[in-house]
Parts: sequence; C-alpha cells; structure tokens
Amino acid sequence: MHPIQEKLLELSKMEGFATMSLRDMATALGMPDSSPQKMKHHLSQLERKGFFTLNKSKGYVTHALKQVTGMTSNGSHIFSIPIIGVANCGPANVFAETNFQGFLKVSSRLLSRSTVNGLYAVKADGASMNSAQINGKILEDNDYAIIDSNQKSPSNKEVVLAIIDDKATIKRFIDDRANGQIVLMADSSYDYEPIYLHEDDNFNISGKVIDIIKRPNLK
Repeated sequence: MHPIQEKLLELSKMEGFATMSLRDMATALGMPDSSPQKMKHHLSQLERKGFFTLNKSKGYVTHALKQVTGMTSNGSHIFSIPIIGVANCGPANVFAETNFQGFLKVSSRLLSRSTVNGLYAVKADGASMNSAQINGKILEDNDYAIIDSNQKSPSNKEVVLAIIDDKATIKRFIDDRANGQIVLMADSSYDYEPIYLHEDDNFNISGKVIDIIKRPNLK
C-alpha cells in the first residue's frame, strides 16, 4: 500500500474525518503542500480497494470490517471479508497481520452469520492442518480460513491463528499448562512436529478459525 494511503487509512478512524477538506487531510498528514488532487486520488484508491466508503455529504465513513456489500434476491448478504495475507499450516514463517491482499466476497449463507464484524480471511499454505475439520470442511492448501478476531481466548483443542515472533501459523491450540506449556499442534495426514510454548513467550492468538472457504474444484 502507498504510504499516503496508509496514513489516510489511519486518519479515517478519527472522528470528523468524513467532513475534513482535502487540504485539511493533507495538513493532518503533515503534508500541507500536497495538492488536493493527490489526496483525492489516494482516497479514491482506498475506496476502490474496499477499505472504506466515504460519504462526505452526510459526514460519515463506513470501514470494511463492518461493511456488507450487497444483498441477493433471496435476502442473503454478500460480505466483504479482508484477506490478510497467507498463514502457514506448517512452521510459523509467514507474517500475515499487515499483508492486505483484497477482499473475499462471501454469502452470509455460507458462513451462517448475519454480520461480518471482526472477521478476516487468510489463505492456508501447507498441509499440516489437512485433517482439521471446521463445520465439516477440511482445511487444505490454498483454502481460505475465516478468522474471528473477537475470539482470542480459545478453548482447548480449538483451531486458531497464532502469531509467533510476528509470523502467522494455523494450528490446534492445546492448553497443557498443567505441564507448564502451551502446544500448537498440527492436525495432518503427514508428520509435523508440534510447537511448544511457554505462556510468557512472545506469541498471541489472533483469532479462532470459524469456517473454511474451499478453493473451487475446476475439474
């Protein structure tokens, strides 16, 4: 993402953003000499990519994580779910948190949900979770895992997206604190070593995997 767009996206979270003039935005970004046309261009790019919808005439901005993008004829909603990069189903060696790659358009009927709030998607890379079933679907390479970022305190044996030393991995959470450890375990037809953690290690649970969007079968 362009640095100006990153700054505008952060600014958009501030109260009063929707009523700011283009020159005011430039000044707030520390770029008072930038042309209004440049600000307008980058705002348009952010809207085109789906980060937010800006309604200056009514003075409000709608951000992506709360946005429903349409409704089908049968009454179901089409969600726009941010795709936040790739997460390994193997060693934790891909950083996902800031790697925005666009939006996944998903019917609310596929997710059995009425709201998209707090959800994001990551593309699974690897086979260490190819025996894990979420809602009857197996998580395989190149599928999309749907993460609920509101669920950061998983129960034992739930499938989670964990961030370890700023790298993302999908694993089954095993609460083994009775033995002084937390284990992130593969659930695979292949032999993968677990990741053993102390509860004071540099890691966090970014959310629970609540559903899977399967890659299409094109055969």
